[in-house]
Amino acid sequence: MSFALAVASGLLLAFSFPSIGNPVIAWVALAPLLVALHRAPPGRSFLLGLVTGLVYFTGTLYWITQVMAVYGGLATVVAVVINALLIAYLSLFPALFAMVVSRVSLAVGPRGLLAAPFVWVATELGRTYILTGFPWVLLGYSQATNIPVAQLAAIFGVYGLSALVAGVSASLAYVAIRQLTPATGQGTRSLLANYRPLMLMLALVVAIGIWGTFRVRRGDLTRNGDAVTVGLIQGNVDQSDKWDQRRAAGIFRDYLAMTRKAIGEGAQVVLWPESSIPFYFEEDRPAAEEVRTLAREAKVPLLVGSDQIDRSTPPTRYYNSAFLVRPDGSTGAVYRKMHLVPFGEYVPMKRVLFFAKHLVEAVSDFSPGDAAVLLPVRGHLMSTAICYEIVYPDLVRTSASGGSELLSTITNDAWFGRTSAPYQHFAQASMRAIENGRYLVRSANTGISGIVDPYGRVLAQTAIFQQAVVVGEARFIRERTIYSSIGDVFAYASAVLTLATLVILRRRVK
Repeated sequence: MSFALAVASGLLLAFSFPSIGNPVIAWVALAPLLVALHRAPPGRSFLLGLVTGLVYFTGTLYWITQVMAVYGGLATVVAVVINALLIAYLSLFPALFAMVVSRVSLAVGPRGLLAAPFVWVATELGRTYILTGFPWVLLGYSQATNIPVAQLAAIFGVYGLSALVAGVSASLAYVAIRQLTPATGQGTRSLLANYRPLMLMLALVVAIGIWGTFRVRRGDLTRNGDAVTVGLIQGNVDQSDKWDQRRAAGIFRDYLAMTRKAIGEGAQVVLWPESSIPFYFEEDRPAAEEVRTLAREAKVPLLVGSDQIDRSTPPTRYYNSAFLVRPDGSTGAVYRKMHLVPFGEYVPMKRVLFFAKHLVEAVSDFSPGDAAVLLPVRGHLMSTAICYEIVYPDLVRTSASGGSELLSTITNDAWFGRTSAPYQHFAQASMRAIENGRYLVRSANTGISGIVDPYGRVLAQTAIFQQAVVVGEARFIRERTIYSSIGDVFAYASAVLTLATLVILRRRVK
């Protein structure tokens, strides 16, 4: 029965995220697992959490197998094995969560379940940074479209939302366990006490929802700062055509034509997707000059994604970069991607993964950038995140707190195919807008491209695998949210609280 409950939690977690999920499900997702943890010894609890994690991450990261098989040139069985290893690793974090919660519950009784929100956040923080991190589908991201409640991210970030959602599950599990094991002679007052954590948690959710609704309706941030009309280019170039020299000229002409269309519709700055140029921007001078000429003629800055080669010092290094071309045609700034995609832009532990030889050969060996370079646009500063960098909260926050007045992200989600991944990616990007109180503009090769306001509301959004030009208004904003000032203090406090609790319990046992 307990393992069935663990599977149920895994399924509920998986169905909390887009495109097939619903954010409402997330509020009860952890409850079955927490009920199963009641009186379970740490070893069994670890296994229960592991089962939940395996189901959770299989349901949300299944698409990685396709990426490695189709674009990495791996046999399907090898791709499945590598993805299974990643899923197994990520599942260790829910397993650790379960073991810690079980340990606390065994020491203090059902009340120990109420520590679950903080323990869960502590493990999510670990998942963000350990072994370079992979903070995909954090629980708080499930609420990206629940706009009133999602405003909590402006104070505590996505981790605060994770804790809030986990808190409801914890209080539900607490009620269930107390009802299943009532004390002898339990009176009405005791029965009401059983429901007190749930009532307090629901009251907190309602209060946050009311505050969030008021915050969004007031909409101060949408009236602040200077307006700018942004053009987003979605070229819809198939991954197999991207570096086909026979297609390169046509792809480039399409991007130039779509850019002219965006400028014709009033765009004052235009964004191309990640690695959109089918050549090295600094290497192919005639083609690059066409981009620079377009910027000069239109007097519009262009942000273009292109790979970059640095031969200044041996060995030669390759970077996934974004070039800001000024209205005078010069290069205003270059941002080099800092968080590279494992198995996409580099292969970790190459010697260990010797059986993935074809993948190692197929993946470009990129180097990470070392600075969050800001881009000058119309007298203001804009930042950009390339591809899955946008799911790292502190990376984007660092740019906002460092002076970025407009968030941008460029990506190539063609790798994902027609799976849930593009929708997950877009939702996670939207959370950065709320956290930092900034407009976010996103140019994606195959979609989803769009504009998100500082409250997480989607103002424009494209369909996937369609060529599109999006032109819409954003604003340069200087005001800072609480989160952009304090960062992930709540997440680190949760980690400290979790560790302190374990130390105290260990001393009590001695």
